[in-house]
Amino acid sequence: MKKEAVFVYSDQLLSYKFSEHHPFNQFRLTLTIDLLKKINGLQDSDIVPPREASKKELQLIHDATYIEAVQKAGNGELSADTAEGYGLGTEDTPIFKGMHEASALLVGGTLTAADWVMQEKAAHALHLGGGLHHGFRGKASGFCIYNDSSVAIKYVQEKYNARVLYIDTDAHHGDGVQWSFYDDPGVCTFSIHETGRYLFPGTGNINERGQGKGYGFSFNFPLDAFTEDDSWLETYETAIWEVADFFKPDVILTQNGADAHFYDPLTHLSATMNIYRRIPEIAHQVAHKYCDGRWIAVGGGGYDIWRVVPRAWSLIWLAMTGQTGVSGPLPAEWLNRWQPKSPAQLPAEWEDPTGVYPAIPRKLEIEEKNRLTLEKALYSLRQQKK
Repeated sequence: MKKEAVFVYSDQLLSYKFSEHHPFNQFRLTLTIDLLKKINGLQDSDIVPPREASKKELQLIHDATYIEAVQKAGNGELSADTAEGYGLGTEDTPIFKGMHEASALLVGGTLTAADWVMQEKAAHALHLGGGLHHGFRGKASGFCIYNDSSVAIKYVQEKYNARVLYIDTDAHHGDGVQWSFYDDPGVCTFSIHETGRYLFPGTGNINERGQGKGYGFSFNFPLDAFTEDDSWLETYETAIWEVADFFKPDVILTQNGADAHFYDPLTHLSATMNIYRRIPEIAHQVAHKYCDGRWIAVGGGGYDIWRVVPRAWSLIWLAMTGQTGVSGPLPAEWLNRWQPKSPAQLPAEWEDPTGVYPAIPRKLEIEEKNRLTLEKALYSLRQQKK
């Protein structure tokens, strides 16, 4: 019988670890799963293990020489100079033992999720260990070694002959995925993110529309720094429905970075849990309207691993499984277990309280800028409809 949703996970995913103090910390998976289990929202029968992606599968996107370099680096066999040329051994992407195997497992988890959905064994699949959207064909970047979303999209194209809408709500532009399919009209990439004027990777302008046959299939919505919930959601909800109606995908793959929150230490947006409740609800609606429910979801950024990520990522699974009424106090058992280890006071409720950040003095100016960005980004699409 077809399942409503599956949750791809094993403890081996925690082996993707640069260091004890690196901001990319997969311990957030442990916190999220424990939160879901404490509310009885996730059962062991929902969990399916990831597999390791093969070299051939990685080569759907990545160069063989790069894969070999990652393997050598993880075995301590790559010189520092050579590593640097591949984006390895940098401050963002340090070398760690077994990095190829750990990275290939993240990719394999997204492929596992894709197969469950495309083989119609489940309507939806969630792999929070994935979402490494900055990885390039021959280079690591921004905490990302292999690009699981790009590999999975190419895999779905070749194995299932499907049109894929990639939706990226990470605060950082989904550059690696965009460039992977920049000339491909069979993939539509959609990224809403903080403007690159202030934030890595500095790309994702509205004029990045694709090239060749892929022109018109890349959409970017760069938001001004300090954008708040209402403006973020106005941009997102307007744009995603217009883009989905234009492209009419066979399946959606959503990247769910949780770093647009005010608490996130690496970004400059002022969103709250309000957007993280709406994002998966909208994805669920889009999937059922255009894709017969086919929805693959991955994780991504999110660097306040205690106060933000567990709540935000739990809401994806709850939306997938129709458990949308969760609100109010977080489970005391979860708070009591993790508060002694958390460096910050954990939130008491699923929602953020009002006044979680100071009033933004440029509020109206920011909102107007974002509306102008939205209009410009959708101008060509709207002209095609006339």
